[in-house]
Amino acid sequence: MSSYNENEGPYDFLTSDNAALLLIDHQVGLMQLPHDMSPEEFRNNILGLAKTAKLFELPVILTTSVDWGPNGPILPELKDLFPDIEVIRRPGVINAWRWPEFRDAVDSLKRKKLIIAAMTDSTCLQFPALDAVLEGYDVHGVIDASGAVSEHEKNATISLLGQAGVKIRNWWSVAAELQADWRRDEAKGWPMAMIFREHLPNWGYLLDTSNAYNTNEMNPPK
Repeated sequence: MSSYNENEGPYDFLTSDNAALLLIDHQVGLMQLPHDMSPEEFRNNILGLAKTAKLFELPVILTTSVDWGPNGPILPELKDLFPDIEVIRRPGVINAWRWPEFRDAVDSLKRKKLIIAAMTDSTCLQFPALDAVLEGYDVHGVIDASGAVSEHEKNATISLLGQAGVKIRNWWSVAAELQADWRRDEAKGWPMAMIFREHLPNWGYLLDTSNAYNTNEMNPPK
């Protein structure tokens, strides 16, 4: 069986060896801000992306803004997923890129491909993404794991980021790029399929149908 090389061709794909995930300001109080999707859908996308990063062992940076006030603490599910990662607690600087502790953390990773998702796309995502591009990073902005106060704002943000060179992504596109080939590594392939099943329900129904065929559950009645 032929193997698949995700780095064949002109596009330099995301891999476990070259990418890192930055999760910015996913805090319980701020979850009230986005209106481009339901809180349940937003949370689902954040966790799908986070679980993907954990499965593929990407370095992950977590940061919050004024988490002792109305913004609230980081989503407890993220703390549960990454219990050993110390959250970088910013005291008020909106652009995480310009907070020294955050920048030091990013620099220490020595990875030029940054997958970024944030509470709001027009601020928490936009500002550090633009700064990172200016400094030569390959930035992938995960738009469905970042919220918007309105569809108009979301469209404007996507346009601005795209013009600046940020690659606009959704979480399952990032996951599929990291997986690259279901044959590549069955040890990670099946767990990734389970993440899709949990957090991408439409795909999960396809998987369940396929499994039903394989286990002879779909034989017609005699």
